Amino acid sequence: MADLLISTLIQGLIYALISFGVYITYSILDFPDLGVDGTFPLGAAITAILLTRGVNAWLTLPISLAAGALAGLFTGFIHVRLKIRNLLAGIITMTALFSINLYIANGSNLTVDRGTDTIFTAPSTMSLLGGLTLMERKLVVSLVLILTVKLVLDLYFNTRSGLLLRAVGDNADLVTTLAKDRGSVKMLGLVISNALVALAGCVVCHEQRSFSATMGTGQLVFGLAAVIIGISLMSFYTASPAARGLRQVRGLRFLGSPRGTTAVILGSVLYKLCIQLALSMGLPPNMMKLITAMLFLLVLVVSGRKGEEIIHA
Repeated sequence: MADLLISTLIQGLIYALISFGVYITYSILDFPDLGVDGTFPLGAAITAILLTRGVNAWLTLPISLAAGALAGLFTGFIHVRLKIRNLLAGIITMTALFSINLYIANGSNLTVDRGTDTIFTAPSTMSLLGGLTLMERKLVVSLVLILTVKLVLDLYFNTRSGLLLRAVGDNADLVTTLAKDRGSVKMLGLVISNALVALAGCVVCHEQRSFSATMGTGQLVFGLAAVIIGISLMSFYTASPAARGLRQVRGLRFLGSPRGTTAVILGSVLYKLCIQLALSMGLPPNMMKLITAMLFLLVLVVSGRKGEEIIHA
């Protein structure tokens, strides 16, 4: 039982990187980026092929980040500069990345040999955490990685660039009055978002030692559900007793704040826990996507208008 809980926590922490990306696009930018379902396997495909060719395990992380950033830049370019609607821009990116991922991995599936070092078994990791079991190392490395990303995001959101990013989805006219190009700010947000999603695919590849062309299917749903769960819970916790509801914490006071990123991590872990509980109750693994969809529907129904207020789309 303890191993199952630790495994679920590891998955929740790793997949929180996807939730961070969705949090930026949906909650902050008000941008329905369907390209997430293509960017996630992009990071995994690049990682798998690099590991099989002997590239240092830790080097795959920045490479995947860069690849995801390019995918986000492409989505932003065709939306902002070519004037393609945001929904269609994401679909175009997702469709293009499916073929690109197949080309990178030279097939629809790629398995990393057990003898190949990952970030959880690399010499540098073993020198620090060699006394721990593999599962314990995965937990520590995942926790350090997600907390590092959270800290960097929290610091960035309080810079001038971060404040502009937080403003563009809520009040784009304000960005224009500050003599800033709202399109460029939106493109930057997509770059950061997709870089984080690709990083998630990279870490998942390290954890599972495999790549699949279809592993990105449903990741947008997961990220969105995790964001809604986390922000809903955090909003009720921080709202005043006299006026409970998301209006108390909505807007720039919450979105892009440390509470917001904390909520995303919390939502990701809880969502993975719900899925694991469903599987533990006897539901077959091949029903995973159906479970994910039904759980997301349940989240939206239970939250009522809260989903509409968190996700401004």
